[in-house]
Amino acid sequence: MYQLHDIVKMKKPHPCGTNRWEIIRVGMDIKIRCLQCNRLIMLPRREFEKKLKQVLEHANQNESGNE
Repeated sequence: MYQLHDIVKMKKPHPCGTNRWEIIRVGMDIKIRCLQCNRLIMLPRREFEKKLKQVLEHANQNESGNE
């Protein structure tokens, strides 16, 4: 499962050449930020889950209690 500030890998690479994204918003829509070019993309949750390949790094558990 994924959560805020996780680093994820999508099935298709971004046009800038990277495949690493940070989740910056979770709700009905998922907002992700490209870690190479900082482009922001918002996807409906269902579409995000189809395009998600794997979670590369989980967010630090200590930070999740602050928000």
